[in-house]
Amino acid sequence: MNPNSPRSIDRALVWFRRDLRADDHAALHHALRSANQVFCAFILDRDILDALPRADRRVAFILDALRVLDEDLRRLGGALIVRHAAAVDEVPRLAAELGVQAVFVNHDDEPQALARDARVAEGLQAFGAELRTFKDHVIFERSEVLTATGTPYGVFTPYKNAWLRKVNEFYLRAYPIERHARALAPTPLATGVPALSDIGFEPVTVSPHLGQGSRGAETLLEDFLGRIDAYDRQRDFPAVKGPSYLSVHLRFGTVSIRRLARLAYARMQGGDHGAEIWLSELIWRDFYHQVMHHHPRVVANAFRPEYDAITWESGPDADALFAAWCEGRTGFPIVDAAMRQLSQTGYMHNRLRMVTASFLTKDLGIDWRRGEAWFAQQLLDFDLAANSGGWQWASSSGCDAQPYFRIFNPVSQSEKFDAEGRFIRRYCPELAGLDAKAIHAPWERAPLAMQGVDYPRPVVDHAVARERTLARYAVVKSRQTA
Repeated sequence: MNPNSPRSIDRALVWFRRDLRADDHAALHHALRSANQVFCAFILDRDILDALPRADRRVAFILDALRVLDEDLRRLGGALIVRHAAAVDEVPRLAAELGVQAVFVNHDDEPQALARDARVAEGLQAFGAELRTFKDHVIFERSEVLTATGTPYGVFTPYKNAWLRKVNEFYLRAYPIERHARALAPTPLATGVPALSDIGFEPVTVSPHLGQGSRGAETLLEDFLGRIDAYDRQRDFPAVKGPSYLSVHLRFGTVSIRRLARLAYARMQGGDHGAEIWLSELIWRDFYHQVMHHHPRVVANAFRPEYDAITWESGPDADALFAAWCEGRTGFPIVDAAMRQLSQTGYMHNRLRMVTASFLTKDLGIDWRRGEAWFAQQLLDFDLAANSGGWQWASSSGCDAQPYFRIFNPVSQSEKFDAEGRFIRRYCPELAGLDAKAIHAPWERAPLAMQGVDYPRPVVDHAVARERTLARYAVVKSRQTA
């Protein structure tokens, strides 16, 4: 479309959600090309926020990102309207107040979000406006990548291969904003971004290395591109600067997935193995989102229904074990260090997410849903599709999950991925005096050194727990062979 050609509608509203940036933004791009005047808004949705703890790093991260977004929109000629209300009511109310003919949004395929959007669409229809939605959060969504028989994939590798066969410049192209920005409209309704206290939240510190909004994402990306070629060799070691640390920025859309995939794909084509492995991680993200779209039951139930027959540990003893896991006092240093990292920072290294999830479900015998809910509360980068998928992978109940008889040994994992104990010492400083051999299993390798040290003995014997897990999962095997 010629930037000077007539628009199809007079006024439009872009409702930002999990896409907090002013560049390469599908809904904003389409609104700018369709309307003479485009307003921008974000709703601090009370239907979500009211249920959160009053000290929540994610809310602080969002407010920081909104301030950057507002500054970027003002630089382009617009501004960001921020409201604190129930989105199902406020979006139609704001749209009517602005006199728009359409509200432009990017897709959010979480079940509760789909229900919310349906109610918003009904509210808009009441005064003749419409809700227009676009793909933005993934490269391929919903039914864009299917098997030859037209069914969704349930195994990752064939999905990845099909993804790679389909992807091209068209799917990775950016949605330009600046060339169409003349349609952005300033408004007196844009009065700035509230402080945490204004919306009932307590001050909380967000890890400064993440930066603020899209500017923080830009800094992290620039840093990662300088070491991406080593990603395949360093990504599994929590004491090493191996990951991109962009997961929270992907979650809240302060960086474009298209940009990341485009960079990774181009480098992979040039033979960069690190970029190839990183692209696989981005494809996993698409995979879990398409699984949730086609099988929304995975939000609360196992992808493989036979795994819902497992009897998990319950009662006071299980509750005490769960509390020990949450608080990082299981007596297994790598598990405790990981859980303390989560509670202190809102982040956990991906390798350790697998280790701690396996420990909860297969060493302690506790329902994966309890762990998933804890991660949902603690993780800065919490994403329903990926969190549910990851937990079901670890508990062997999901699509393309590890076999139920594959049970991570926390000591072996510690020795392999934190051999010198550097990560453990950072988050379990009471163990700092132990040498690299003793620190992984101090109860058996340094019992004298542990006298007087305030660190618990193991809450479970791994070998015994392994046998209990195999017996617990026998119900699955019997149902599979029946």
